[in-house]
Amino acid sequence: MKKSILIIMPGSMELGGVERSLIGLLSSLDYDHYDVDLFLYGHHGPLFSMIDPRINILPECRELAYLRESFSNKIRHGCYYSAALRLRDAFLSVFRETDNDRTWAQVMRHCTKPLKKHYDAAMSFFLPFDYLYERVDASKKVGWIHTDYSAEKTNYASLWEQYKKLDSIVAVSESCKQTFCSVFPQLEKQVVVVENILPVALVQKNACLLCVSDEMPCRGVRLLSIGRFTYQKNFDNAPDICARLVQSGLDVYWYIIGFGPDEQLIRQRIAEAGMEERVILLGKKENPYPYIKACDLYVQPSRYEGKAVTVREAQMLGKPVVITRYATSRDQLEDGVDGVIVPMDNEGCAEGIAALLQDPERMKMLSQNCLHRDYSNSEEANKLYQLME
Repeated sequence: MKKSILIIMPGSMELGGVERSLIGLLSSLDYDHYDVDLFLYGHHGPLFSMIDPRINILPECRELAYLRESFSNKIRHGCYYSAALRLRDAFLSVFRETDNDRTWAQVMRHCTKPLKKHYDAAMSFFLPFDYLYERVDASKKVGWIHTDYSAEKTNYASLWEQYKKLDSIVAVSESCKQTFCSVFPQLEKQVVVVENILPVALVQKNACLLCVSDEMPCRGVRLLSIGRFTYQKNFDNAPDICARLVQSGLDVYWYIIGFGPDEQLIRQRIAEAGMEERVILLGKKENPYPYIKACDLYVQPSRYEGKAVTVREAQMLGKPVVITRYATSRDQLEDGVDGVIVPMDNEGCAEGIAALLQDPERMKMLSQNCLHRDYSNSEEANKLYQLME
């Protein structure tokens, strides 16, 4: 008899690394032995169509689906309850800081009902875990860690409340586990490492679907970065790093795919560095893989990471990769073998990138090493089965 699994994704299928990791997980599960239900808060986003057709997708909750959207989008989609909460929070923020996670939980409690089905295991692929706790009947409840919480500006008391009731906690890398346990040593015995599972065939197929020469013309050396425009990704320092590369005599163009709250800051830094012609924001892309295929070097200049999915995807496509020396960087790649780790500061980062670009044989070696490695981590699904057993 098949066992039943519920997977919860508190959001829609946007172009984030967590969402792409979820696609990989869903594509690797054993559907001969497991019935899998998926509860997505929103049935939209560029990656929604990539969900494995063997998944039973549960109905969405519209109020949750558009919770993070603008006030006008909420009204347009009939999400009047969360729209009212947005107005309330805007008013309260004048007097004190509001808690977005608690607002999320409030909408969940008001707009959803408990699921009637019992599951052998229920897994929430991202925070918050309120729906998992309050709306799901399961023999085992599991939650994920996708980031380095020791580096995040976060409310540790709130995080403790989210994680302490789980039967098991999944970290996406060993370093991610270690940093989490340094913050919450009481939970160490519950934490297991399950690497991100990535769909290699899907990445390689989608990389060939578009020609991007109009957006990334064949000129100079093409650097590429992908991620949300947030403090974590450190794209606000890319213009200064690029300027240093140009000053060293390199003809580089740095393309950045993404969106987010720091876009205006990044554009300001581009202007300050005089890099308007060389640091190009490409915006949000439904299929980022042709851009990775077209670049000469993939750069992840993050301040911190759990384990960057985009780095793995670049390696799958045989691209040399540079990442900064964030706390979990050693779990991301083997320095000097399938990528290069450079200092976090702008000067050191620029010098590390320049040294690599000026060594074509080293670039070729990194690329070849990536092509000969398996980055899918498909066997990691066995660890999840062990958790359920």
